[in-house]
Amino acid sequence: MADAPKYSAEQVDAAVAALSEPGRLDHAQEVVTHAAPSLQRILNAALDDGGYFSGAHESAVRQAASATDEDQRLAEIRTLIAEEVRLGLLIGTSVGFQLAHELLDIPKPPQET
Repeated sequence: MADAPKYSAEQVDAAVAALSEPGRLDHAQEVVTHAAPSLQRILNAALDDGGYFSGAHESAVRQAASATDEDQRLAEIRTLIAEEVRLGLLIGTSVGFQLAHELLDIPKPPQET
C-alpha cells in the first residue's frame, strides 16, 4: 500500500462537518450495508482481541443484570450499552478510515468515452 495521506485536525473537522449535509452518507450506507457481514466479523475480532469478551466484561454484565435496585440495574445496563456503542464507534471508524485508504489503492477501471 502506498503511503497513506496524513490529515490535519482542521481537515478532519471540515470533513466531519461535511458528513452532516443531507444525502452525504447515502452511498456510504449502501456500501456498508453490502459489507455488513464482513464488517461484523472484523468488529467481533477486534473486540475479542482487545479482551472485551473476557471474564471482566461478563462479570460486569452479570453485576448489572443482578442489581437488586431497579434504578441501579438500569443505570448499570445503560452504562454497559454506552460503552459497547462507544467501542463499536471507535473500532468502526478506524476500520472505515483504513478501508478508505485500501480503496484508494485499487486500480480504477478505464472509463468509457
